[in-house]
Amino acid sequence: MGLLSPLAALREARRRAVKAAEALGGSVWVVKAQVHAGGRGKAGGVKVARDLDTVRSAAQGMLGTHLVTKQTGPEGLPVEHVYVESGSDIEREIYLSLTLNRERGRVALIASAAGGMDIEEVAAKTPEQILTVEYSSGGWAAGLSMPSIGVWVGG
Repeated sequence: MGLLSPLAALREARRRAVKAAEALGGSVWVVKAQVHAGGRGKAGGVKVARDLDTVRSAAQGMLGTHLVTKQTGPEGLPVEHVYVESGSDIEREIYLSLTLNRERGRVALIASAAGGMDIEEVAAKTPEQILTVEYSSGGWAAGLSMPSIGVWVGG
């Protein structure tokens, strides 16, 4: 499908975040708080860094804090790790996730060509723009394949 993923590293200390950025190379990095909640970017848990000092300060500003998003409640979640990835030229945003449907004991793939940072708004206003497909031992439901899902999101 030609789906590329940026080079990245998980780190738990600000000095290691800088070392990760150095090892990744380039001149733009993204520092992301690693918490199990959506809405990290809007809550300050995703920062673009164009120099190593900004990588350091972004990691320092996140590590050891609690990130509060719409999904965490007012107490937030502790940020113990940051994810440092190389920056990318973004042509367009899509939303793609795999999540566990605990009630059904299956993995669900959720995709949208209209997604990205505002997937919750897309879900509320135009739910028909979101595809949810469950996977079981027999394969993807509805006879879909990964290439067909890629076509659905415009790949």
